[in-house]
Amino acid sequence: MSIRLIVGLGNPGPEYEQTRHNAGFWLVDNLAGPVRLSREQRFNALAGKTSIAGNEVWLLEPQTYMNRSGQSVGALARFYKINPDEVLVVHDELDLPPGAAKIKKGGSSGGHNGLKDITAALGTQDYWRLRLGIGHPRTLGLQQPVADFVLHRPRKEEQALINDALDKSLNVIPLLAQGKFEAAMMELHTGK
Repeated sequence: MSIRLIVGLGNPGPEYEQTRHNAGFWLVDNLAGPVRLSREQRFNALAGKTSIAGNEVWLLEPQTYMNRSGQSVGALARFYKINPDEVLVVHDELDLPPGAAKIKKGGSSGGHNGLKDITAALGTQDYWRLRLGIGHPRTLGLQQPVADFVLHRPRKEEQALINDALDKSLNVIPLLAQGKFEAAMMELHTGK
């Protein structure tokens, strides 16, 4: 088993492009590089196929709003017969500080509406997640509701840390595409 579908979560439109909630889009955009993601009406998403470490992998950016992401993920996974344990969902994570990134399989949505919808669409929580830390307004000393916080741009110093986490995450994607999950987690979580 290896990753065959990498989903970046975010909200469509230029007004959301640089917001914390779009961290998943940022990673997929970097991963796509020269591969152009194209509009796929049947999936209501931007999608493209690429080769990572010699394996064919779909890249997907749902063009629904965050809380309807499951529509796109479920449609593409069913169409191409991709099992939930071959899916990696990349998303912003309030419970990790900016600069941190963690891989995990399964578990609750942690209040993330995009994950809730994907779980409903796939019929299981048993898919992989790459959690990109954006921090929490409370731990960052901000008096801002969470819903407002995720829809704003990170401060400059936070963005630099998030960019570091994106770089580290991009380095382990080839391991995930080869099914080397333990090695990917070890490298990302400990730097070894």
